[in-house]
Amino acid sequence: MAQWQELLRLDPALQARVSQLYERKFPRVIRHCLCVLIESQDWDLAAVDENKANTCFHALLVFLQEQWKQSVQENNILQGPDFPGMQDYLLKHFKDEPLNLAKILSECLKEEKKILASASEAQGCSSSAMGQKWRELDNKVNEVKRQTLEVKKEIKSLDVLNEKLDFIQTTWQSQVQQHIGLADSYAVVKEECVKRGNFITQTKQMVVQQIRNILILAEQIVAILTDVELPEWKRRQQMACIGSPVDICLDHLQKWFTIVAEVLLRVREQLQMLQDQNKKYSSDASNLPGPLAEIEKLAWSLLTKLLANALVVEKQPVMSSLPQRPLILKTGVRFTVTLRFLANLPEFKCLLKVKPVFDKDVEEVMTVNGLRHFDFNRDDCKVLDMDTPGEGLVAEFGHMSLKERKARAKGPCESRLGVTEELHIIKFVTGLQYAGLQCNIEASSLPVVVISSTNQIVSAWASVMWCNMLSTSEPRNLLLFVDPPPLTWQQLSPVLSWQFLSVGQRELDENQLSVLREKIADDPDGLVHWSTFSKSNSAWIWIDGILDLIKRHLVDLWRDGSIMGFVNRNRTRVLLQEKQAGTFLLRFSESNKDGAITISWVEHSNGETHVHAVEPYTKQELSAISLPDIIYRYSVRAQRNMTRNPLLYLYPDIPKHTAFGRYYNSSETSEPKKVVDGYVNRKLVPFSDSPTPPPSPPREIDMMDMDIDMNIETLFQEVFSELLDLPGLPDIHTSYQEMASTQTLSRF
Repeated sequence: MAQWQELLRLDPALQARVSQLYERKFPRVIRHCLCVLIESQDWDLAAVDENKANTCFHALLVFLQEQWKQSVQENNILQGPDFPGMQDYLLKHFKDEPLNLAKILSECLKEEKKILASASEAQGCSSSAMGQKWRELDNKVNEVKRQTLEVKKEIKSLDVLNEKLDFIQTTWQSQVQQHIGLADSYAVVKEECVKRGNFITQTKQMVVQQIRNILILAEQIVAILTDVELPEWKRRQQMACIGSPVDICLDHLQKWFTIVAEVLLRVREQLQMLQDQNKKYSSDASNLPGPLAEIEKLAWSLLTKLLANALVVEKQPVMSSLPQRPLILKTGVRFTVTLRFLANLPEFKCLLKVKPVFDKDVEEVMTVNGLRHFDFNRDDCKVLDMDTPGEGLVAEFGHMSLKERKARAKGPCESRLGVTEELHIIKFVTGLQYAGLQCNIEASSLPVVVISSTNQIVSAWASVMWCNMLSTSEPRNLLLFVDPPPLTWQQLSPVLSWQFLSVGQRELDENQLSVLREKIADDPDGLVHWSTFSKSNSAWIWIDGILDLIKRHLVDLWRDGSIMGFVNRNRTRVLLQEKQAGTFLLRFSESNKDGAITISWVEHSNGETHVHAVEPYTKQELSAISLPDIIYRYSVRAQRNMTRNPLLYLYPDIPKHTAFGRYYNSSETSEPKKVVDGYVNRKLVPFSDSPTPPPSPPREIDMMDMDIDMNIETLFQEVFSELLDLPGLPDIHTSYQEMASTQTLSRF
């Protein structure tokens, strides 16, 4: 597969990085259209060899010329790429400096490979839950566990050796006293005891050195876990909270924390066993070499560091009514939080009692800046316990809620920070006392936004997204929105794409993101400022309305890719004007802030091309009739009240029944229902007056698209249904059917 084709399969965030590579350097459209030829040339050599650069440059020109000739022969000039325009660009910018072109493409191709490599690595991590870095760490953890077991065996053997030596020394002394004749052998036995004692001393030295090696390796692992892996997991969790499809499983971290904690506890036990052996079998403390106190102190400090970081907020605060928008809390409404202690050892079961504290250590900041103060509605402490074996030490706070403690104080930021711009923190504190170890442990939630009305949810979610893109490390900046930094489009675009993935199971593609960039980025450098993004009439309000529209009515169509969505009117016209009559696409209304969708289609009449758009369908209308049924039943009324369905092919050329058939409401497409409770069944029939006088017949008409039951007969019956059964009238229905069949035949 061509390298470019692999890049097109990447997620929007990585595609944005590729797009940035070519920005102001080289047109991506040329890279796209000439991808195979570009990748077949040696641009690395061309970047340092002018003759090779000339050869590669002319190869591109020749290829463009050939493609242009082929387009002319196939009568595909307007629909195909602008090959002459590409050729003109290359001649204008690189005719006299082909080396520059070679350098640009050489550099870009190398960067593309790096992006693909990073994507491949990330994919490997997500699919196998173990990348190269994780495998190395796993090997280290398993190695330190193995070494600890070896030391355990050595200490056990030491105990046996000491016991034997002690037995020999004790029994031989008593036998010598009883049997004078054995005195001659005493020197031999004593020499043997010295040898055994020296061997024991050497073994002790080896064991102590093994313990040192274990602690050296454990120190490396603890540093990786607390300073690298755990912060990276917390960052992934931040991204997951705002929609990113990243892996936030804690299984590996819990495994590593648990093994290392157990190793350090066993090391301390082994040191104690060495000390006990020394006291039991030797009065000479020098028989135990090495400063065991220092070794024990190091083991205890490593264990303290590990356990102090072992408490994590596994599931961030979330209300059940907003499962896809965590970190938004409403006063008086229940929310849940789940904590996990990663050192999953039976010794710690029920030892940790966790207490939540709202805005711990930031009271002064809150007061000085005039922000609101909150308390929990109930004192709710939880004990970390194992629900099932191997699952972990977990505590779920399932019935938490907030109440405002006092009125908002006056402060310098009062006029600048709105309710949805206030950030707060929930901390969970506990302490551990075990075998002489005392350790204070804390874990913090991500910044939360506290609202008092559901009308504030949209603005609050904008704050949550913005905060989690910018506040990436602890301690969190709770005054971020006093002077909020801007986001680059490269930062914001994947977040917007994740919103559609969360709601509709499909991210935005590059074209859709391009349309959004035109609406959102208000800076020549592609920066997006908070004031623009969050204002009441902002693009975010419009986007959120569309997200709600998809969630309520269009999930299946969005997931299937049937909705193009973000495409402006000019682009719609360009896409449709060369397509066969009846080709249509679905796009979101640009003017309706609450979310609406319209249908644009193309007709060719009397040598002219017309692109029409239906008045957008709102949530209220889609609640009454689904969009697939609208497409199925839609018709336009032409002269003599003849109706027809102009929607035949979903862009680019998919028959509408292939695209939407499985979503049609069977009751709408089946035979009319019987009269119920004296009422005649009716149907909602979406139709418009023909916008193209006089209309020309479509090139191809599917019998299902004629919707004969929706034309004159349907309209006639709906209008005159009450008259059909009146006595004394002629058989209007029969006469009408004859007329309808005559008119239908005349169309063929």
